[in-house]
Amino acid sequence: MKTALVWLRNDLRFEDQNSFFTACQEHERVVAYFSFEPKDYDKTMWGFTKTGKFRTHFLLETLRSLQTELENKNISLIVENRSAATGIPFWLDQLKATALFFQEEWTFEEKMISDAVVNQISNDINVYSHYDQFLYHPEDVSMEIQSIPKVFTEFRKKCEKFSNIRPCFSAPKVLNKSSLLSETPAMPVLEDFEFTPFTHHANSAFPFKGGMVSGLDHLQNYFWNTKRLSYYKQTRNGLVGVGYSSKFSPWLANGSLSARVIYWEVMRYEKEVKKNESTYWLIFELLWRDYFKYISLKHGNSIFHLGGILKKEYTWNSKQEDFLKWVEGETAEPFVNANMIELKKTGFMSNRGRQNVASYFAKNMMMDWRMGAAYFERQLVDYDVHSNWGNWMYVAGVGNDPRDRKFNIKLQAERYDSNGKYQNLWLQNSLFE
Repeated sequence: MKTALVWLRNDLRFEDQNSFFTACQEHERVVAYFSFEPKDYDKTMWGFTKTGKFRTHFLLETLRSLQTELENKNISLIVENRSAATGIPFWLDQLKATALFFQEEWTFEEKMISDAVVNQISNDINVYSHYDQFLYHPEDVSMEIQSIPKVFTEFRKKCEKFSNIRPCFSAPKVLNKSSLLSETPAMPVLEDFEFTPFTHHANSAFPFKGGMVSGLDHLQNYFWNTKRLSYYKQTRNGLVGVGYSSKFSPWLANGSLSARVIYWEVMRYEKEVKKNESTYWLIFELLWRDYFKYISLKHGNSIFHLGGILKKEYTWNSKQEDFLKWVEGETAEPFVNANMIELKKTGFMSNRGRQNVASYFAKNMMMDWRMGAAYFERQLVDYDVHSNWGNWMYVAGVGNDPRDRKFNIKLQAERYDSNGKYQNLWLQNSLFE
């Protein structure tokens, strides 16, 4: 039986998914593989684990959902707690597979794993890797990667004028039932990562489940059931509740939803319901996501360096006691504290909150911005390497912000939380929990 192995990374869906579509066209049996890389659960240089419980929980929900959906296509999903560099060669051999498909990653740690996998497998295996996490595909943007503009607006205008969005891939065809494996390793559980099971906090702005099905349900609700897309630009700076913004970022981050699926659904919404500044603004935000991916493609490891892509030198503080005050929500600014408590208790924070706490950390406290970025990596359910480190560079003044702004936290609190509802929600509750 002609067999292909699909190595899943941040593309945990079967609709609009290049690997599954192509593999199922050309092979009688397709098996999917996902690895929880052990290094992702090591301690960072800052003393806390690299991945926390919220993203792990969401990822496990995503994988359980995907396993069920793939089985309906007669595709087995193998999930392991060992490195892909060990697991993939083993399963290629066990399955007598002749091809490996995977989504290309290019940031440092992800590229190291890709290289290790390719170096470990037999030369007889056909390897197919591809870019599949962009809105505008790298082959379609009208500029060389090394010519990506320093400023987002220039990038956006060039993409909008000269590039097109590709259509979505069709769902993979249903394979023969005999292609299912008789047995796969047991799916890991939260306790395997030394986390205690938990329920969503009652005030969480992101109480949703992981997985493509949940993501598509949320898209249906946000666009078509509630028509909230029509008001996105007016509400996106909100702080309280599930409806103030689209909340697509966790599904986008692990690839449960693709940017193309969202884009083409916006296009349909504009035709059937309304086209306005809000519908455009959602695409605008997807373009920001793309931009940070292109910035990391262009600049490589510089996005992780203290001086960032601008190689700017500042005097940074890295005192652990100051860092912990920020983490625990014990700074001099109640608005910062409320946001940090929300992040600690839920794994989520609004875009407005993220900008404020990051600016306060880097510009007021003058803390090493990489500590903040690493803490976000640990805590956020929607952590995305490109957006996270790109945004932190931007706010810290070592990235793509030509104005090097500093947020006035008190003014921001007055503007976006004038009645104190958000701050009371988290600061008062934290006293009783």
